Amino acid sequence: MTYCVGIKLNQGLVLLADTRTNAGVDNISRVKKLFTWQVPGERAISMMTAGNLAITQAVISEINERLDAPNPNEPTIFSAPSMFEVAQVVGDTMRKVQARYGPGLTARNVDSGASILVAGQRVGGVPRLFMVYAAGNFIEATEDSPFFQLGEHKYGKPILDRVINVDTDIQDGVICALLSMDSTLRSNLTVGMPLDLAVMRTNSLMFEQQRRIDADDPRFFAFSEAWSNALKNAFSQMRLMDV
Repeated sequence: MTYCVGIKLNQGLVLLADTRTNAGVDNISRVKKLFTWQVPGERAISMMTAGNLAITQAVISEINERLDAPNPNEPTIFSAPSMFEVAQVVGDTMRKVQARYGPGLTARNVDSGASILVAGQRVGGVPRLFMVYAAGNFIEATEDSPFFQLGEHKYGKPILDRVINVDTDIQDGVICALLSMDSTLRSNLTVGMPLDLAVMRTNSLMFEQQRRIDADDPRFFAFSEAWSNALKNAFSQMRLMDV
């Protein structure tokens, strides 16, 4: 399974994904789900993928091949004049891949469902975050809904709902994304480490953080333990409440 979270704040974008994929309880592996592209000073783009792995890998490969051998008649994520049109490129690519493989998968009772979070900023624009569906259509994160989740979203959603709004400090956004992931890791074995994190500040047009957090990362372990202890302390304080 998968858990990915993308947060759009006034200060920038926070993106976090796990790497676990499985086809049954005895066939578990790690696959990268967070991808980034940058043109320094011009644009920075990231995508996170979930769903049928063959479909999402084909979409990412098509996008990269179009960058390597551009066709003047086909826009790329580097030539698209806005992040909205970048999302359109991804949606069109998704639709193309689904048309190629979807019928064959359906005939074999295999789900071809897939989704991709597209985030980034182009010079002259603002940071934007989109969710692209299997049909190629998409929606955009707004002030009222400044984050999207893919995959096993239910365990990590409460902390996002309580903390995140567009005015949240970007470092608090990173903390909240990591806590959201930590809750999911503890409650669902189909989501697993290592994790991939990417952070972009508004108008920087570059990712100031791109790092992998491994299972034996001492900082993440201490972070997780500190949150567990904080929750236990908060729970004990609830005894003082008149309920």
